[in-house]
Amino acid sequence: MALKYPLTPNPAPKTAEQIAEIHRDPGFGVHFTDHMSIATWKKGAGWADDALVPYGPFQMSPAAAVLHYGQEIFEGMKAYRWEDGSIWVFRPEENARRFNRSALRIVLPEIPEEDFIAAVDRLVAQDAAWVPTGDGERSLYLRPFMFASEDFLGVRATTTATFCVIASPVAPYFAGGVKPVDIWVTDEYARAGIGGTGAAKCGGNYAASLLPQYQGYQHGCDQVLYIEASNKDRVEEFGGMNLFILKQGKLITPALTGTILDGITRKSAIQVAADLGIETEERRITPDELFSGVQDGTITEAFSCGTAAVVTPVNAFKDKRASYQLAQPAGRVTMSLRERLVAIQYGRAEDVHGWMRQVV
Repeated sequence: MALKYPLTPNPAPKTAEQIAEIHRDPGFGVHFTDHMSIATWKKGAGWADDALVPYGPFQMSPAAAVLHYGQEIFEGMKAYRWEDGSIWVFRPEENARRFNRSALRIVLPEIPEEDFIAAVDRLVAQDAAWVPTGDGERSLYLRPFMFASEDFLGVRATTTATFCVIASPVAPYFAGGVKPVDIWVTDEYARAGIGGTGAAKCGGNYAASLLPQYQGYQHGCDQVLYIEASNKDRVEEFGGMNLFILKQGKLITPALTGTILDGITRKSAIQVAADLGIETEERRITPDELFSGVQDGTITEAFSCGTAAVVTPVNAFKDKRASYQLAQPAGRVTMSLRERLVAIQYGRAEDVHGWMRQVV
């Protein structure tokens, strides 16, 4: 039976004036809308207790499994307000499918795609006033997540899980316009290993990235690019984004190996590149190919991509030995892909692939 998420209204919602004040400087993940979608799964009974309720804290036992064994997953997506006032979500079906792939890997229950999307739709529609105008790439960030909520201190799959969607208005990732960033490249630390959880969107992968991320900050870098840890013979992805390089006119991204997240922006960038007549390839990229290609000029552009910043041009790669400066930071291909993706998301370009879903 499909989940409906019946509404329990927030008794003290933010006023229009309060929301407008938040929209002036929302930051990222700082302010949250008036409601959240929730549902509970129990082994043998399935999904139930679905509701759209006032945003607020969970009451959780100190023995909740997620607190001890990290059994949780999440997604990141956005809702966009178009010039005509309508509100749209970008490729939510892909988020639902990846969410369930993550669930299988972490041994959490799958949630039917229509129930995942309904949770998003109900929240966005109810809290539509929180979706900012698209000026400067403002949007409403959506965070679906699921965690093991059973009270049990034992290493096994949970028998109770909680699913939730919360929402937060966010400012443009680049407040002063898109800026090329420097990247720290590490083979000392791994985000995920072969046979691990790299292809799942789970918190443990991000916790593992924090120490090398701060190491990167110490070297003046904004993000970290990981080299596969066991053989140190291929570059993988950034802490939370996928990598693309432009080599002799061809757009190349590391092949999905089970250690790399199957990014929805990554998938979309590959399709948009094809639409623009740019040849693309998914394959292994070695560290030597990356560094030597930047040095000899055969690699002219590079960028990361993900939900938060869409496409972020790379200025230089750095490691313990040297800095490798790109010939064309924020180059033509990088920026044309970014501009096309953003235009589709905000309704300024034709959505020929049916990626956008109207909610309001």
